[in-house]
Amino acid sequence: MTATQTLDSLDGAILNHIQDDFPLTQRPFAVLAEKFGIDERTVLERLQAARESGVLRQVSAIFDTTALGYRSSLVAARIAPERLAEGAAIINSHPGVSHNYRRNHDFNVWFTVAVPPEASLEWTVERLGQISGAESVRRLPTLKLYKIGVSLDMTGERPLDARGAPEYSDDRRQEASRIAVTDFDRDLVRALQDDIELTEEPFAAPAARAGLSQERLLDEALRLQRQGHLRRFAAILRHRKAGFTANGMAVWAVPEADTEETGPVMASFRSVSHCYRRPVYPDWPYSIFTMIHARSKAECEATADAIAAATGVSERAMLYSSTEYKKIRLTYFTEELDGWERRERERAATEETVAR
Repeated sequence: MTATQTLDSLDGAILNHIQDDFPLTQRPFAVLAEKFGIDERTVLERLQAARESGVLRQVSAIFDTTALGYRSSLVAARIAPERLAEGAAIINSHPGVSHNYRRNHDFNVWFTVAVPPEASLEWTVERLGQISGAESVRRLPTLKLYKIGVSLDMTGERPLDARGAPEYSDDRRQEASRIAVTDFDRDLVRALQDDIELTEEPFAAPAARAGLSQERLLDEALRLQRQGHLRRFAAILRHRKAGFTANGMAVWAVPEADTEETGPVMASFRSVSHCYRRPVYPDWPYSIFTMIHARSKAECEATADAIAAATGVSERAMLYSSTEYKKIRLTYFTEELDGWERRERERAATEETVAR
């Protein structure tokens, strides 16, 4: 029996809801209990079972990397097959690498990396390419955000071509980026970014870590959400455990003049969790990237077909992940992340001295 086979329709409805809208109140599970017509203990027991089965990864604040002042990029690397495992492990050692996959392409390793405001993203990517033994590395930063936010349909009732307006896109990110992040805000981020406990008052522990009352912590969390630094407070599921075994990155060759019209249409598909415009190269004509999570490759392709029909874009490629090397939730304002570049620059300088 798989993890999802142990979940019933009520479990699916609860998980659907808290992926989008987890109550920021002192007794959030009581609020959920009232919504679903059950008692608080039942909500907690069901979510605990989902956690133990591996479906529920965590419930926490989800912050916007760019709005917090970090720089990030998707990176495509070509690593020889005999060096693949070693190279991927070296890339994984960077604390700012949150996702790393092997995909079915000549560029066979695809990862996302983020660096703190004072660090150099360009140097970091170049260094990761060097120490991983990559033959070629291509940086594919976000030029325009059309959508970000995973919401897996745990009820099976959502049509593959279902549409909806993205909750977080480039306008919100730009608004948030204009608001300075204070030292107090950084303390809030540290307190809110960890997985909460499944208890009646789950915000008691993070409030204590921040030295605040629960009421004050929640008020400040709502402020960060209004500002756009906090995208949402939500449940995060393990895709494969939840039954979404197909992870397809559909990339589209969209003429530059059409991207601003086409991007939002692609982002409106509920099965698309991420939608970005990225740079093109002479041998890489794909300007819009859409992440599609589905229960099978056939569903991924059906969603891509629906997107093609809605936009008229026919030139595409679908890159599936065959190996998940790393997938974590990035943690912000930590010494581990802040110190990586300093340590690696020292190593690089030593290597250069020895080579002379």
